[in-house]
Amino acid sequence: MENITPIVDVFVFTFMAFVVSMIWTPFLTNLLYKFKIAKQIAEKSWDGAEVPVFQKFHGHKAGTPTMGGLIVVVTTFILTLLFNLDRNQTWLPLFVLVATGILGAFDDISNIRGKGSIKGMGIRSKMLWQLVITALGAWWFYSKLGFDSIHFPGVGDFHLGFWYVPFFIFFVVGFMNCVDITDGLDGLSGGTLSIAFAAFGVIAYSQGNILLAIFCATIIGSLITFLWFNIHPARFFMGGTGAYALGATLAVIAFLTNSVVALCIIGALFILEGSSSLIQRFSRKFFKKKVFISAPFHHHLQALGWPETKIVMRAWLLAAVLAIIGMAIGIIGMGVH
Repeated sequence: MENITPIVDVFVFTFMAFVVSMIWTPFLTNLLYKFKIAKQIAEKSWDGAEVPVFQKFHGHKAGTPTMGGLIVVVTTFILTLLFNLDRNQTWLPLFVLVATGILGAFDDISNIRGKGSIKGMGIRSKMLWQLVITALGAWWFYSKLGFDSIHFPGVGDFHLGFWYVPFFIFFVVGFMNCVDITDGLDGLSGGTLSIAFAAFGVIAYSQGNILLAIFCATIIGSLITFLWFNIHPARFFMGGTGAYALGATLAVIAFLTNSVVALCIIGALFILEGSSSLIQRFSRKFFKKKVFISAPFHHHLQALGWPETKIVMRAWLLAAVLAIIGMAIGIIGMGVH
């Protein structure tokens, strides 16, 4: 591809990922339906309490196939491995994408088996493996790539030294779970993730990280395919397979581009969703009261009477606005022109 400009490469990979994923998605869909790889809806919350609001709006979705995130993970893995593998720019995000995707797949399989009232892997086991994977990533960033600072746009670099490692672990694990929590309405996570990866594709391109921008474009192309089938009413769900993988990978790309602050803006919706669940859990545990009618926040809006499609469409619009602001701050603040 030396004879065509880098920007063309970005669009070529977006289109190629879309076509490849569209070709094999029907085979995956048939497999999911044939073997009844279907989502089980949680009957109770983490503390054993009933979840009437959740059951009211989502009980009918029980039996819908899950693990649709394989569309993105597998397509991106194959195309990156064949055409875009680079030690400095794409090796680490690809590793994180696949490793956390496998972890998410185990969580989905546990959900399919329907063990327990919560349905899925236990919180401790999930957290343990998330910590292991992100610790490996943190070690690679700190020891191999020499990262030890966080850039604040318009201010400069704030050096953390070895504290960069626990900060990396905390941030990536937190963001991964925020994305997983957001994945609760048809098209919500797929649309907002597409916008976020597009924003970071632009940031990476502006920094001259062309291969990383192409990696983002590959994810976007396959996400478009996923979204085609996930728009309400969803043909299948992303599942932890996609939510863990894409949430962790987006955070890792933010670290690679030294744009963690920009991610806090671009991914503010994910942080809002994750925070709403955390606040609800804290309030119920210590004060025996609920802050929201139902958590995360998109369930609260449903309980207020907002239709699912309205919540999703407005989330996409808000995500686009946040992406524009985050890109501007990330690019201008880095001094990239």
